[in-house]
Amino acid sequence: MTQTAPHPVRQRYADPDAAVPAQWNSVLQVLHEHKSVRRYLPDPVEPETIRLLVSAAQSAPTSSNLQAWSVIEVRDPTRRARLAAVAGGQAHIEQAPVLLVWTADFARLRQLADDHRAPLDGADYLESSYVGVVDAALAAQNAVIAAESLGLGTVYIGALRNDPERVAAELNLPAHVFPIFGLVVGHPDSTEGTQVKPRLPQAAVLHQETYDLPSQRGPVADYEQRIGAVYGDQGLPFSWTERVLARLGSEASLNGRHRLRESLAAMGFRLR
Repeated sequence: MTQTAPHPVRQRYADPDAAVPAQWNSVLQVLHEHKSVRRYLPDPVEPETIRLLVSAAQSAPTSSNLQAWSVIEVRDPTRRARLAAVAGGQAHIEQAPVLLVWTADFARLRQLADDHRAPLDGADYLESSYVGVVDAALAAQNAVIAAESLGLGTVYIGALRNDPERVAAELNLPAHVFPIFGLVVGHPDSTEGTQVKPRLPQAAVLHQETYDLPSQRGPVADYEQRIGAVYGDQGLPFSWTERVLARLGSEASLNGRHRLRESLAAMGFRLR
């Protein structure tokens, strides 16, 4: 007898007793089935597909319609190999046919101000840098959803921030453009066997009216057990708690990203 797959909400929380929502549609299906893909087929992703992903990205909200982001499509294998080296040798950057590098981009706005001989002092403040990062993240996530709706796989590459200056040199980024992260796009290799990774229970992240920290201990402990079983199935030795502590335990664990403020300043972001 064929076993029925669990509802995507139950799969997302690794909880067979999670309530099945009364409302459901294909968009919710794609969102709940998201998983990072780290093994790809060599099949090409057509340029028109990337253009479609970018139009989806440009459909995301943007603060004050500033549109303070840009994305660089990287297909050249040798360039992707060099960017993979920045990211600690992640093989999927070279396997997949496309790497999209998302940036916070104030060069375009500064050029506009220069052309109109107008001041742009507000761009020097930390708030404006936040706007660029948030805009880029919202846009990229729209692209992820669009890609997955087409059957493509994706994975974010935050490790490009290991050496932002090297990425900027590789991509010929001008001042006031900062690489936020990469996004691998390609056709998933079905032999990878990637599972949907459970998330924290809503009791740990959804607060009513005011924030409640002590009450999170129970849901987090429950999550430790649920995701531990998934890690075990994947042959991974660490618990979620151990992963959190290893990832944030020291400067060394940041793999060069402790220099982020210095890198931003070097690339024209004053952060007043």
